[in-house]
Amino acid sequence: MTLQTLAWLSMVAYALHIMEEYTYNWRDWARAVIKLPVEWSDFYVTHATMRIAQAHLAPALRLAPLMFASLMLINAVFFHILPFVREGGRFSPGLVTAILLLFPAGIAAWWKAALDAPLEWATVGLAVAGGAALMAYPIVMLNLRDRPYFRQS
Repeated sequence: MTLQTLAWLSMVAYALHIMEEYTYNWRDWARAVIKLPVEWSDFYVTHATMRIAQAHLAPALRLAPLMFASLMLINAVFFHILPFVREGGRFSPGLVTAILLLFPAGIAAWWKAALDAPLEWATVGLAVAGGAALMAYPIVMLNLRDRPYFRQS
């Protein structure tokens, strides 16, 4: 299996993850548990952007699917598993697919990339930092949008 194939399978895993989050009302959970001022429109825009590009870029830029794999692992740990533990077992919408799909897909992408060619520390660092930045970007924007400078009213 190629890294690009794994990148496309990661897209499927993430799509199923999004379906779980939507079905079990991640928006209200995120507002209550992690105090994220999110709306469903924010959720849709965030999840619709930049996901497909990583699979298209995989053959030419292996950093792209590694960033996405990092994002999936960060999402699983910091936005599902840790809040579940911190909240004493309160269900986190997306927890099941985070464990059953995001972890295996993220690990498989890293594993395949390492099998294809040695991973340099710079690549690992950029991929993890890039995945973290992609995860943080919409959260930062959500928290900034109500500041006077950014309001459009």
